[in-house]
Amino acid sequence: MNPYYTANRGPLAPSPLIKLPIGSIAPEGWLRHQLELEADGLTGHLAEISKWCVFEGNAWATTNGQGHSGWEELPYWLKGYGDLGYVLHDAAIIKKARKWVDAVLRSQDSEGWFGPRSLKTSLKGQPDLWPHMLMCNVLESYYEFSGDPQVLPFLGRYYGWLNRLPAVDFGAGYWPKLRFGDNLQSVYWLYNRTGESFLLELASKIHQNMARWDSGVINWHNVNLAQGFREPAIYYQQSKDARFLRATARDYDTVMGLYGQFPGGGFAGDENCRPGFGDPRQGFETCGIVEFMNSFETLTKICGDPIWADRCEDVAFNSLPAALTPDLRALHYLTCANQVELDRGNKAPAIDNSGTMFCYSPLEVYRCCQHNVSHGWPYYAEELWLATPDGGLCASLYGASDVTAQVGLGARVTISEQTDYPFSDTITLHVGTAQPVRFPLYLRVPQWCAGASVRVNGKSLSRSLRPLTYAVLDRQWTQGDIVNLHLPMRIAVRRWETNKGAASVNYGPLSFSLKIGERWSRYGGTADWPEQEVFPSTAWNYGLVLDGKDAARSFELVRKAGPLAPQPFTPENTPLELRASARKIPAWKLDAARMVGKLQASPVKSEEPIETVSLIPMGAARLRISSFPVIGRGRDAHEWQAP
Repeated sequence: MNPYYTANRGPLAPSPLIKLPIGSIAPEGWLRHQLELEADGLTGHLAEISKWCVFEGNAWATTNGQGHSGWEELPYWLKGYGDLGYVLHDAAIIKKARKWVDAVLRSQDSEGWFGPRSLKTSLKGQPDLWPHMLMCNVLESYYEFSGDPQVLPFLGRYYGWLNRLPAVDFGAGYWPKLRFGDNLQSVYWLYNRTGESFLLELASKIHQNMARWDSGVINWHNVNLAQGFREPAIYYQQSKDARFLRATARDYDTVMGLYGQFPGGGFAGDENCRPGFGDPRQGFETCGIVEFMNSFETLTKICGDPIWADRCEDVAFNSLPAALTPDLRALHYLTCANQVELDRGNKAPAIDNSGTMFCYSPLEVYRCCQHNVSHGWPYYAEELWLATPDGGLCASLYGASDVTAQVGLGARVTISEQTDYPFSDTITLHVGTAQPVRFPLYLRVPQWCAGASVRVNGKSLSRSLRPLTYAVLDRQWTQGDIVNLHLPMRIAVRRWETNKGAASVNYGPLSFSLKIGERWSRYGGTADWPEQEVFPSTAWNYGLVLDGKDAARSFELVRKAGPLAPQPFTPENTPLELRASARKIPAWKLDAARMVGKLQASPVKSEEPIETVSLIPMGAARLRISSFPVIGRGRDAHEWQAP
């Protein structure tokens, strides 16, 4: 057991990987710039434009819990806003977040309840527990960063009140019973720091009386899926029954098998997954994107299985960037794998929600995502490095960063990670230590990577590194040691046989989209906070012409010279492009609602001339075709029929 960092306390199952205190990791490179853009953008200024984040008279800020905006919006935003300040060590953000935290800490009543009093009886006399799950996350991060001694007894009193509730209250309402896994993890967080036995009693009570994800997929709302499926694995820590780990994996496989048959790491959720709506033109809610990432980060620590980190990178690199404008000052509700026009028109019933789902807005029309998007990049940055039970460190999610941590018998080391990953396949680690120290260094080898190799101070390791494992370097480290990790990236073509035989293209962890010209048009908002539509200025209706023997040979990788741009997730700045042969499919058009037409079964017939097209990383493509029809040859080709 690692004595320096808070891991699972017995009788909970041992922690395979352990989160470092917030502030231990300083992100650099493009990831730091995403965080800086977030601070300068929507998240950093949401209190100026969101009525739910106005401090004066807010029910989360008054000592008696009376006031306006007493639901999820404020804690949704604050849980990412505070972490954004902690990760960047931004004194102004930390001060503003602390103002809210101090107000919440002053709001607790004699029973242990805190915050909006209306929520205590809002569900026909029963409490709405969902928003408090979010505020508990806010307080956990604040404690990890500050060590404020008020937090643990405050949460202990709240969970004491929660434990005294009758069991029937744990299933009250729609959102709480489906998302109670979030609170289950928070209860374990507090138990690991206090050892109070009643918390394990409460944890069992939560699991037994909430909606049971261990029985299968029990709800098809996209955000409920993205966060709810992890609950069985969370409870595994107490039960130690492997069937709960299998239940989480089964739920994930079920959702992705039915609705995740296209690139980008997400699924066809819209508002709710629906039979017959699995085409790549269906969308994944921005809330779902960041909650899926949070689930994968949580499961990486619980299971120790690198597949969850792989999945986190997939969503982070290929879906999250395109959910926001490049300056992170607006977002849209739904991001789709195939999405060629981002207008403000209503897409229902093709999309399972009405209203403006595709255009970019910073305003309240996207009320849940507008606030909840805040934690996506900060949480990701906090998970780049993890501690291990044997006194080591694990590079779990790769990105330029500096990490300072205690290792071995208590020595403090700093590792500087230099890389442009995922736009580069090389990672260099510089070890800094005041005295020689022995500890194991774990390096994740992604599933997509064959032929990974490691050199320490120029000397290659003789053993092979298998995909989906950790390379473990257990040695005595001294000041100035250098580790070079090479994760060779190759072009790979995937055929989605259960989704019309479409094709997608990857280079390492990056999925690629057709490069489509973008015409941005403001339709509302203000000069500082514009609402914008995006229209295609070039053709998008292409099918790929693939080499029949080796599809990967159909593409040429072009790498731009020069340093990586601070914001690489734009068509202009991405350092990588793929060139490919393609033919237009004239009958593949926008439908009546101006959504991209559905895929037709490949191979598709086209008499159009072969053209050379460019593909760019999906995350850089706000307009995108990433699930391609494949052009057929001869009799095997199908005539395109409009859906």
